[in-house]
Amino acid sequence: MTVAYSNIPDTLPLNLSTLQLTDEQFYHLCIANPEQPLELTAAGVLIVVSPVGGESGNKELELGTDITIWNRTAELGKVFSSSTIFKLPLGSQRSPDVAWVELSRWNALTEENRQKFPPLAPDFIIELRSRTDKLPELQAKMVEYRDNGVRLGLLINSQDRQVEIYRLGREVEILPAPSSLVEDLPLAIDCGDVLPGFILNLDRIL
Repeated sequence: MTVAYSNIPDTLPLNLSTLQLTDEQFYHLCIANPEQPLELTAAGVLIVVSPVGGESGNKELELGTDITIWNRTAELGKVFSSSTIFKLPLGSQRSPDVAWVELSRWNALTEENRQKFPPLAPDFIIELRSRTDKLPELQAKMVEYRDNGVRLGLLINSQDRQVEIYRLGREVEILPAPSSLVEDLPLAIDCGDVLPGFILNLDRIL
């Protein structure tokens, strides 16, 4: 197994190729180190995720709050923070900045699966690029989400003031600010095909 560092400048990867973590071992590793977010790629690369700064942390919470407010009225699913790790169908274990799972799919999980790392791909995710994130790495991660069945994924790139939209079975769509997919809003995305009635307004984010 290989350990790679994401978002942390001037560090070297730590090669642990003689180790093969099982799902249970990875789970307990994460539980034993709650202060240090971890992810695991399908190839067995353990990613140590650095904390975000104040600006990114605020934007992440704003995005999650918008979806939570919509979901409390719609009651169609469950919203998850960046602390939640999902076991994706193709083998990786990832924690999007914001995630949403349709209610019937969530209810179909066992109690144990809901308590640990849910073994499914969210229906909707957001990744917010922080100051130290490398864009190609995030783009590869978004393709991975789509390949695992995520129906709608948004990569919000504050540095370049644009959003990349990943939809299941479709090419990536790039939306630069201040263009919009919603009339009369400077930068907004209609997510209604996955989140019925939800429009994500990115005025405060970009």
